[in-house]
Amino acid sequence: MSGHSKWATTKHKKAVIDAKRGKLFAKLIKNIEVAARMGGADLDGNPTLYDAVQKAKKSSVPNKNIDSAIKRGAGLEAGGADYQTIMYEGYGPNGVAVLIECLTDNRNRAASEVRVAMTRNGGSMADPGSVSYLFNRKGVVIVPKNGLTEDDVLGAVLDAGAEEVNDLGESFEVISEATDLVAVRTALQQQGIDYDSADANFLPTMQVELDEEGARKIFKLVDALEDSDDVQNVFANFDVPDEIIEKIEA
Repeated sequence: MSGHSKWATTKHKKAVIDAKRGKLFAKLIKNIEVAARMGGADLDGNPTLYDAVQKAKKSSVPNKNIDSAIKRGAGLEAGGADYQTIMYEGYGPNGVAVLIECLTDNRNRAASEVRVAMTRNGGSMADPGSVSYLFNRKGVVIVPKNGLTEDDVLGAVLDAGAEEVNDLGESFEVISEATDLVAVRTALQQQGIDYDSADANFLPTMQVELDEEGARKIFKLVDALEDSDDVQNVFANFDVPDEIIEKIEA
């Protein structure tokens, strides 16, 4: 999983400090609103909302925006939109499988923006089910190293249902079944271990190894997709060696 995860984590860090912050904030706030609508405004009783709020705070979203999103979602304040989750499937350059998760209040706009981003960047749309079988829904917790070893993290999460811990360079990635995500995150908290994010993501069961040219193309496609306000997450089954990621980022 290293290539895609490492790239996604680094990119998220960059988005927090650069011009894309506005887009990132909007997506994090949308997440909070939807979580509050689905499970209510109580953080203790709604783990999905708790994780959405933690992620927003880690990305420096102002508290007043977070509180407002919770209230809108829970119906305590006017102005909440009726967001729907829609998954689109497709192929990127080099036959990379792509899953696009949208959170939108306008299906037609979302479909059109996804299609345009795909076709303009060497991708093609695929029928429902033709790509998704290449992915499994998993719990993913990103833990910054802060002097921790892999054994420290593994020791904290093993009994909570964690399946593996991967080294992403500056952080560790803890993988579990999606249903064990809250247990794993709670186990880390009980050990006093800080984490950056806890999400249920789609992880690929097999990967396509890319060279520099292939990596540049797929990164361009993912950026174009994520540029749409309706696109919440993009999952893809590429793997790019660390040295190529560093070269492209430089």
